[in-house]
Amino acid sequence: MKINELKDILNQNTEIAFELPDGTLVPSHFHVTEVGKVSKHFIDCGGKIRNEEVANLQLWNADDYDHRLHPEKMLKIVELSQEKLAIGNLDIEVEYQGETIGKYGLDFNGKHFILTNKFTDCLAKEECGVPAFDLSNMAASNSCTPGGGCC
Repeated sequence: MKINELKDILNQNTEIAFELPDGTLVPSHFHVTEVGKVSKHFIDCGGKIRNEEVANLQLWNADDYDHRLHPEKMLKIVELSQEKLAIGNLDIEVEYQGETIGKYGLDFNGKHFILTNKFTDCLAKEECGVPAFDLSNMAASNSCTPGGGCC
């Protein structure tokens, strides 16, 4: 999800809820403690220099049970961060404390914001000799055959 989509959803809703990948909800007394722009300048295993930027939202909950973040307040926080940090319409990454700080993608199911799992990947498969595998072929056939490269 990008920042502008988040703002549209906040404008259209009267409550905010975040759902973790396991289906549980982030406690309703959460706070958005940070909104930022995270820049990552790195070199992949194939030697290519890359730059990535995401808008980062940090969710936090504590023993402050009397406060609830409403959509209009969260919208003001997001708009202020766009103005002051020149965030623009970046993809959103959400940080939330589980056993350690987890980083999630963000989606919306019509009722709740959904924290989606993120995965690592090799960005230089051709240089590393990692065979390309098209998951859509396996999904279409719903099977994995010996020698097919999927297992």
